[in-house]
Amino acid sequence: MVQAPRPARPRVAVTRELPDAIAARMGELFDTSFNQSDEAMDRAALLAAVADCDVLVPTVTDTIDADLIAAAGERLKLIANFGSGVNHIDLKAARARGIVVTNTPGVLTEDTADMTMALIVSVPRRLAEGEKLVRSGQWKGWSPGGMLGHRIGGKKLGIVGMGRIGQAVARRARAFGLSIHYHNRHRLPEVVEAELGAAWHGDLDAMLREIDILTIHTPLNEESRDLIDARRIGLLGPQVYLINASRGGIVDEEAMVDALETGRLAGAGLDVWRFEPQIDPRLLALPNVVMTPHMGSATYEGRHATGEKVIANIRFWADGHRPPDQVLEGWM
Repeated sequence: MVQAPRPARPRVAVTRELPDAIAARMGELFDTSFNQSDEAMDRAALLAAVADCDVLVPTVTDTIDADLIAAAGERLKLIANFGSGVNHIDLKAARARGIVVTNTPGVLTEDTADMTMALIVSVPRRLAEGEKLVRSGQWKGWSPGGMLGHRIGGKKLGIVGMGRIGQAVARRARAFGLSIHYHNRHRLPEVVEAELGAAWHGDLDAMLREIDILTIHTPLNEESRDLIDARRIGLLGPQVYLINASRGGIVDEEAMVDALETGRLAGAGLDVWRFEPQIDPRLLALPNVVMTPHMGSATYEGRHATGEKVIANIRFWADGHRPPDQVLEGWM
C-alpha cells in the first residue's frame, strides 16, 4: 500500500558509530546526526535523540522500551534497526504509536554460521586451551596423551531454530560428518530436509535427550526467553557441548554454569551472555568454555551490508512505501 510521502530528507538519529562508507552515504541522503563515539548512548542521549527525529537507527546495545517510545516526539515514525534481532525494541509500544520498525535480515547469515561452526569445532577439540598452553610457554611438545579432545564426526548435532542461520549451520555441520537434528515451530519442507539430511523433532525435550552438541539459533522473544532452562539443561547428557551465538537470554545462564562446573555438561562455546558485557566470573575460570565477544556477525562485509539495508529501509519509507524489511506482528 502506498502511503503519503514523508520528508525528502528525513531527520535521522544514529546511536552508534557506523562504517565510514555507510555514515557518509547516510549523511548525503538524510539529515543525519551521528554518535561520534563507539560507546552506547546513555538514557539521556537516547531521550534527546527520539525527541527530535523522524527516524531512529539503534543497535542491539540500545534499550528502546515503552517508556522511551512514549517520550518520543510526534515526528518519530520509523525505527530502522541496525541488525536483525529486535528483542531490544518494544514492538507493541511502537505499533501503538504508529511507528514502523525494520531490521536487516539475511545479511549476517553466513558470518554467524561460520562463527557457530568454529565454536562447534573448537570446544570439543580444546582449541582455546591449546592456544593458551602454547602462549604460556609451558608446552613441552607432542605426546600421545597431550591435549586429547573429542572428534565431532559421527556425533549428533541438535539445532534449535532452523531459519536462515540454522540451515546455514546444518550445511556446514553435515560436511564435518555430523548428523543433523532440529527443533522448529514449523517443520521444513521435505526437499529442504533431504538437502540438509535433517531430522525434525516436534518435541524439543525428546531431541535434547538424544544429541551430543546443541546449538541455538532462535531469536530472543517472550516465547524463547529461558527456553533452555534448568530442567532442559538437565535433559542433556554429560557428553553434550552447548553452543550459543544467538542471544544470552535464551539459556538459563546460572543453570548452565552449574552444569559445567559439576560435569553435567562437557563444555560450552559462547558468543553471547545474558548480561553482556558482564560475564559470570565462574565462566572465566572454566577451561572447557570457549568465549568470544559477541563477534558472530563481525565482518567488514556484514557490517556494510547491514548498513545498506538500513539505508534502503529508510529510503523506501521516505518515499511513502512499505520498507522491505518491516518487522511484522508475530515476528520471531
